[in-house]
Amino acid sequence: MSRYSIFLIDDEESIRKGIGVSLKKEYEIETFADAESALQKFTKKIPDLILLDIGLPGMNGIEALKEIKKIDPRIIVIMITGFEEIDTVISSMKAGAYDYIVKPVRLKVLKHCLNKALETIRLQKEVRELQEKAVSENMPCIIGESNVIQHIIQFIRKAASSPDTPILITGESGTGKDLIAKAIHYQSPNFAGPYVTLNCAAIPNELIESELFGYEKGAFSGAQPSGKKGLLEEADGGTLFLDEIGDLSLNAQAKLLRWLEDGTYYRVGGTAEWRSTVRVVSATNKNIEQLIEERRFRLDLYYRIGVISIEIPSLNDRNEDVIPIAEYYLNEFSKKLNKSFAGFTPETETFLKNHHWNGNIRELKNMIERGAIIGSGDFLAPEDLGFSGAPLQESKSSRNIEFSNEFPGLPPGGINLEKLERHLIMEALKQAEGNDTKAAKLLGLNYYAFRYRRKKADQADES
Repeated sequence: MSRYSIFLIDDEESIRKGIGVSLKKEYEIETFADAESALQKFTKKIPDLILLDIGLPGMNGIEALKEIKKIDPRIIVIMITGFEEIDTVISSMKAGAYDYIVKPVRLKVLKHCLNKALETIRLQKEVRELQEKAVSENMPCIIGESNVIQHIIQFIRKAASSPDTPILITGESGTGKDLIAKAIHYQSPNFAGPYVTLNCAAIPNELIESELFGYEKGAFSGAQPSGKKGLLEEADGGTLFLDEIGDLSLNAQAKLLRWLEDGTYYRVGGTAEWRSTVRVVSATNKNIEQLIEERRFRLDLYYRIGVISIEIPSLNDRNEDVIPIAEYYLNEFSKKLNKSFAGFTPETETFLKNHHWNGNIRELKNMIERGAIIGSGDFLAPEDLGFSGAPLQESKSSRNIEFSNEFPGLPPGGINLEKLERHLIMEALKQAEGNDTKAAKLLGLNYYAFRYRRKKADQADES
């Protein structure tokens, strides 16, 4: 292994020379008299560790530490202080310092502090290597060239950084909420733990609790003689993905909320308290806010599972992603079926772009699989996908928007499409008295499509 690299930043030449000479045999060390020159080098080369004097001229050590952490939050910084002033030390630790040493620097103390810090670095590198391997082997492929998907990919990385914060994923059926959940798991600190899924809509309400929490022997008729572990126990130290959480019964919601609040639960038929540390990622294609209004979903649970929310837009709202996704699946099915398709005919691409995707990515995937099975040429034709000269369903270009007599017309002077969309959204909200669900119905959109378009309109207004 190559030697660890260290930046030493101190305005006292005697300290730079003394520490530099003492450490140069074991480490690759560079010294700087001020923070500004070190930061300039830091943008080109990231060392393994930084020794940083607090009392620097110009930019002081605390200010420099904050700038360093902005560039790379993971870097380990050990502060050097001329006097053990508790307020200064606390400020540096709050700003992200790993440890501190006091001047005059004793070599024995310095080396002990370095050994401890570098062991932390070694472990961090091992974890990163393991995570990179896990990601390369298990990470789902999230495809998309649209700005919204690129933004979601970046947001996932940030959201995944916490090991236990609950995350709620919303969006229409078939938009890939399960892929997003898996991506969160493999980019999180608990990537090495289990990834367990439960489709709340596929399990009868009377069995949901036993699936989640497990049960003791004899808990109910037909129970296994030895009892059974629940999914919370199986997912301990990892991620539990609750798909279609909007279908969870109120009774199960109450018990899930209790576990989310304090980490404890009881098996069905048991009295012993169990504890499990799991990140819960939930997903739904239902309008949770409407379920809450109808008293079919607990408001307190909604707040708990949605600490971080990710909304996945419909494929119809990101048309530029259709062809890249179709090409990805065509490549996958070509390998599976031992065929060698080169792509789609121009007519096929036109049909794909104009088609209205009720089933979103799932529908597109099934259509490409059909084409890969039936198609025989180098390029898939519309009839291979089942279009037969006309879209299977009414295309986007042929759909007409109908307005009621009460719905306001266009503003005078004419407007472009983006302004028209913003205008209609605002007018629908006005007519619906600010209720998103009612406004969506007025425009003939589903709730999540409306929310996505409203966000776009709000962002355009801000810019």
